[in-house]
Amino acid sequence: MHAYDTLVEALADLRRRGYTHNFNRMDHCLAASQIDCILEPSEFEIRELYRFEGDSNPDDNLIVYAIASYRGHKGVLVNGYGPSAESPWTDWVATLDYHPS
Repeated sequence: MHAYDTLVEALADLRRRGYTHNFNRMDHCLAASQIDCILEPSEFEIRELYRFEGDSNPDDNLIVYAIASYRGHKGVLVNGYGPSAESPWTDWVATLDYHPS
């Protein structure tokens, strides 16, 4: 697992390593509009995750997920955590497959 000081650094390195798509969360799936792709939980796994804490504001807490689909798509999902995170989404993410590479 890599160590990053900033979100920008993490995203740049993940992109360099092939995580080129930007996934967005939907109700119970992920979507990548640039490739017209919707992924159900059984179609992808989380390979890496990185937490970043805001120095001055707990609302700035973020997690970067490196996602790999079984269709061959790789990308990232950035999501908040902590007090400002959406509980149903946070609970759902906790059920997903996490397989560190």
